Amino acid sequence: MEKTVGLLLIIGLGFVLQRKIKSSEQLKGVKTLILSVALPATIFAALLNVKVDMDMLWLPFIGLLINLVLLLVFYLVFKYVTPIEEDKNRTLLMLMPSLAPGLSCLPFISEYLGSDSLAMAALADIGNKIFVLILLYMLAMSWYYRRQGLGARVDRNRLKELFFSLVKEPINLVIVAAFLLLALGFNIQTLPVVVSSLVLRLSAIMGPLVLLFIGMAVKIKKDDAQLILRMLSLRSGVAFLLCAILISVIPNLSTVMILLLLVFAQSSTSFWPYAHILSINELEGDTIDNTFNGGLGLSVMALSLPFSTFIILGIFSFPSIVISPLYPVAFGSVLVGVFLFTPVVHWLKNQKAIKRQSLEVSQID
Repeated sequence: MEKTVGLLLIIGLGFVLQRKIKSSEQLKGVKTLILSVALPATIFAALLNVKVDMDMLWLPFIGLLINLVLLLVFYLVFKYVTPIEEDKNRTLLMLMPSLAPGLSCLPFISEYLGSDSLAMAALADIGNKIFVLILLYMLAMSWYYRRQGLGARVDRNRLKELFFSLVKEPINLVIVAAFLLLALGFNIQTLPVVVSSLVLRLSAIMGPLVLLFIGMAVKIKKDDAQLILRMLSLRSGVAFLLCAILISVIPNLSTVMILLLLVFAQSSTSFWPYAHILSINELEGDTIDNTFNGGLGLSVMALSLPFSTFIILGIFSFPSIVISPLYPVAFGSVLVGVFLFTPVVHWLKNQKAIKRQSLEVSQID
């Protein structure tokens, strides 16, 4: 609880600092520091710190499966159940399937389940890292290219310009460098001490800096808050239902592994897809028709952390109850029901209005 409250207090401190932000240029300075220094260092350290235990190779696939199921569910929801503006649609499709176990669930896993479970959660996070660092980046760029008219008929000059812009991005440079070093057999421990120390020190500022940035930049609108809380309820409910299926299908899962699976799936949304959003916004410049809604993205991260913390603490508070598949199904159904309440009410009102109109027409006839 102390760690969680500490993280939320940093966001609160950033919110208080909004009064000190006199212009958007000051906020852009913090954003540049995150994108050009802290985030590249964090990604570089994370990729070079991957340790694979051959007996647990199925865990990264579980992490990736959770990401892909959430992406599919939200795609179908936005297409058939709750259509919203395209920029908000794309923003939520980037953020909602992502997981940030480092900020939200790993501290609790360490506290409640111990170091062995922490190592397994870190291994499961490999699949999530592949999703948020590579797959979501490719998805964001595909939307950007499509909106730039780089479809079947490609503007070669524009494509060359975009290519060089991407090559110069620090995030892309460190991803390429990290994969090259991994291919050569290096990791964070085998790098020269000067290099590894520098990278780790720079990555250490990532968490506090991001939380301060969220507090300084976030301006939650009432309509956005309602939308985000509904989407977070759906996200959590789908995660519970998916975990119930996995608990039933995977044989001989221990109590610790079931708890690990449940809390990992309830992690808050990741900052990394938001970093991709910022990168696309930088390429587009100051336009009113951006690919993504950056303000909505910040609001999602600000609300997601306390929401996930509440759910995770609830799981660890009643471990003997939640390990049965029956209870995750019940919790998941209730949370999905919270999301469906609004569209169902709207549908009933529309049906009532249609019946009233048809009745009025029949009376006139």
